[in-house]
Amino acid sequence: PCGSTQVERRAIRESAINAGAREAFLIEEPIAVAIGANLPVAEPTGLMVVDIGGGTTEIGVLSMGSMVYSSSLRVAGDSFDSSIIEFIKRRHGALIGEATAERIKKSIATAWVESEYAELEVKGRDIAEGMSRSLVVTSNEVYEAINPQIEEIIWAVRAGLERTPPELSGDIGERGIVIAGGGALIKDIDRRIMEDTGLPVVLADDPLTCVVRGCGRALEEVDALSEMYSAEY
Repeated sequence: PCGSTQVERRAIRESAINAGAREAFLIEEPIAVAIGANLPVAEPTGLMVVDIGGGTTEIGVLSMGSMVYSSSLRVAGDSFDSSIIEFIKRRHGALIGEATAERIKKSIATAWVESEYAELEVKGRDIAEGMSRSLVVTSNEVYEAINPQIEEIIWAVRAGLERTPPELSGDIGERGIVIAGGGALIKDIDRRIMEDTGLPVVLADDPLTCVVRGCGRALEEVDALSEMYSAEY
């Protein structure tokens, strides 16, 4: 993650070495996303990527293989799950587990208030009686639960755009913001970011594996892409 400290980065590198690797290279997550999405990372053009992962949302502006701007927000998929759990507890008086919250998120979560209405029946434990019971959760309720986190992510994206050099802003406006990670699969989140930023938004191919594919390609082309590795050990 962009927000990791030098101590954390050193620990990651040492863990890889201790696991048997001869060498370990670190690469910023937004760069890995860009490589995995087949973006022209080495060209003199501005690129913006937003990776909504499990624990963090990584935002990066890149040009010529380097990070021009980066930020790491500890709001992402896990935060959505926690918000859904708390919302169900308050609204329905029932407790659900993380697995159920994730199923709700994947099935009916939406980032757009006017998305098509949907319902999902799940099981939880009644807080008052302590017994298992079924409850119906709606897409409108899930929107209400996760909207504060969606707004935090959009605020961070807009902050990144405001800090982007003017000469790169035009490139991003033409190419669009590329989003990846599991959170990018939430219904209409691309539409929401586009509406709030005024810029086109593109969902990366296979967003769940974008980072992994980018890291794999970085290793395959280690000589050509070596300048993109992080030197902070």
